[in-house]
Amino acid sequence: MIELTRQYGRYGYRRIAALLRDAGWLINDKRVERLWRREGLKVPMKQPKKGRLWLNDGSCVRLRPEYRNHVWSYDFVHHRTDDGKAFRTLNILDEHSRECLAIRVKRRLNSTEVIDALTDLFILRGVPAYVRSDNGPEFIAQAVRDWIAAVGAKTAYIEPGSPWENGYCESFNARFRDELLNGEVFYSLREAEILIEEWRKHYNTKRPHSALGYCPPAPETIITMATRPIMH
Repeated sequence: MIELTRQYGRYGYRRIAALLRDAGWLINDKRVERLWRREGLKVPMKQPKKGRLWLNDGSCVRLRPEYRNHVWSYDFVHHRTDDGKAFRTLNILDEHSRECLAIRVKRRLNSTEVIDALTDLFILRGVPAYVRSDNGPEFIAQAVRDWIAAVGAKTAYIEPGSPWENGYCESFNARFRDELLNGEVFYSLREAEILIEEWRKHYNTKRPHSALGYCPPAPETIITMATRPIMH
C-alpha cells in the first residue's frame, strides 16, 4: 500500500485499494482505510455535491452520454516547458466510457489541429453522435462546424461561463494537471509528448476510476482480447 502511495501520490485509499485488488490482494476498502490512517497517509476531502442547471421546462442543459461513441468532449489545457515556453494540449474524451481518446501536444493548436485530431480518431473509432466543447474560437470556427456536420456528427456547445456543462472534460483536466503536469518538469516539448502519452495510457488501462466502480476506462485485458487474432 505504501509503495503504491509513493508511486501514485495523488491517489486516495479507495483507488489504492482497487489497485491492490487488481494485483491479487484480497482486501476491502475499510481495511485499507484503517491502515491508511494508521500510517498517517493523507485522506482526501470528500467532494462537494454538484448541482445541475435546469431550464424552465424541466429539462437539464447537460447532454448525458448513454453509450460509447455517443458524446465526445474536448478541451485545451495550457502548460509550460522548463524554459518558460508555453504549450497546449488538446484532450479528447469519450464521456460514456471515460476513456481519453487522445492528447495532442503542440506549442500552438488551432482549428486545423482540432480537425486533424478528430479526423484521426473518426477513422479509428468511428463518428460519435455528438461532439461537446466550449465556445473557444478553435471550436466554433466555421471550418470546424462545417466539417463535423459533414461527417454526420452534431456539435453540443456549452453555455458561455458554464464549465460544469462540460464536467467530464473539466474533471479529466483537473486529474491530468494534479497527477501529471504539477509533478513533472518538462525540459522539451518532445519530453512532454512522451510523458503525457505514457500517462494517458496509464489513465486508460490501469488507473481505477471512481465513476466506473474503480475499474479503468479501457483495461489492458479487454484491449488484448479485442486485438488478439482468432485461432482456427
